Order: sequence, then C-alpha cells, then structure tokens
Amino acid sequence: MTNAPLNANTMVDFKVKQAEFAAYIRDPLNNPIPADVKADRMLMYRELFFNNINSFLSGNFPVLNKLLTETEWLALTEDFFAKHECKTPHFSEIAEEFLYYLEHERDTSNDLPFTLELAHYEWVEMALSISTTNLTHKTVVIDNLLAKKIKVSPLAWPLAYQYPVHKIGPGYTPLTPPEQATFLIVYRNHEDDVNFLEITPITYRLLEIISEQESVMTSACLEQIAQETQHPNPEIIINGGLQILNDLYQKGIIGLEG
Repeated sequence: MTNAPLNANTMVDFKVKQAEFAAYIRDPLNNPIPADVKADRMLMYRELFFNNINSFLSGNFPVLNKLLTETEWLALTEDFFAKHECKTPHFSEIAEEFLYYLEHERDTSNDLPFTLELAHYEWVEMALSISTTNLTHKTVVIDNLLAKKIKVSPLAWPLAYQYPVHKIGPGYTPLTPPEQATFLIVYRNHEDDVNFLEITPITYRLLEIISEQESVMTSACLEQIAQETQHPNPEIIINGGLQILNDLYQKGIIGLEG
C-alpha cells in the first residue's frame, strides 16, 4: 500500500496548523489552542518550550534574574518568548537575541534603568567563555615594549557603561547613573579564565587607539594619547601609559604584532 502524495492543499493546511501551533506556544493568552489538538497536550508542549528558554536565560543572566522577583522575571521572559522572533537555532546564541529584544523590542518603563547594560555585561562574560577563538600571542619577557608593535587580544573587550555594572547586585541597585561613566576590560587569559578590570578613561582610550589601527607602535600610541590629553608634561603621560600597557601585556590583554 502506498501513501498518497501531498497536494498543495495539504501543504497549506500543514503550514496553517504549524503557525497556529507556534502562535499558541509563544503567547497562549492571545492565541487559541489549535483545533483538533488536546488542551493538555498543548499545555505540555508550551511548558516544555518555555521552560527551556527560561532556564537558559536565567543561567546566562544570573544577576539580572536575582534582582527581579519571580513574577517580574517570568513576565520579562514571557514577553521575550512572545514578541521576539529568534534568528538562530543555537541555544548559545539566544542570549544575544535577548539583548536585541531588550534594546529594540522591549516596551516598558518599569524595568530597572540599568537592565540593558547589566544584561550586556553578563552576556560578554558568557560570550568570551565559550568563544572558539584562541589567543595567538604568547606573553614573553620583553625589555622594551616602547619599540614594539602591539595589538589588542581578540579575547579582550574594552567596555564603557553609564552604570557600574560590575558592582550591581541584590545589595546595590543604583537607580540613577553616577557622574562618571564606568570603563572595563573583560578578557579571557591564557588559562581560559574570564576576568575583568576596571580601567581609567585614558586606558580605555589607549585600547581604542590600538584597536582602530589593528596594530600600532607603542611609542606612536603613547604619543597620540599625550597629544590628545594636552598634558603640559607629555613625558608623564607617556611613562604612565607605558606602565599601563606593560601590565596589560602581562595579563594577555594586548600582545605583540608578528
């Protein structure tokens, strides 16, 4: 006995049913249960899909999760699940999709004001920990970094935030940003440990200069920062900057070109 081939009407019906199925799973409050499907079965499917997403997000954004009540967190993840159309089939990329949702699709004034920045910071830590990129440079003892070409490690991300995201937690939830922005480097070292450093605006600018040119002579980088700061004694900036770059080199945040 052979099965009858699918005709165009069958395909249309399948697509309609598939759309109804997905709509209910995403947003059961605003979409009916598909016809001819038992309610308890749809509830089971819905719970399975949502719990997977909820568990993944709570694991990747643990600080944000702890700052919200269970009701607030569920409302946030339910809204993401209902509104955002994920472009990736990979669970490891859902956290990035969540960031896009927070920045472009989240429609509420009730969120904590640092929600997006905190989520981004938590995502960076996760992204660096699972990155398949390996450090291509080794930290060796050098006598004169000033005469070397340097580059920023692909596993070192300089970051600037309005809020001190690295300090935020259940015991510290600032509702207004401080006067000074927060500058950080989140990086993965040769032992594959993810760490962070709080840095000064000048250090952040040094890393920007290096990144903008892919690689640059250390001396040229320091001369540029001395010119930009217009310090009356450029040698102070150059010597201080060289100490900073030596420290970043030892941590694997910058490396030698070639």
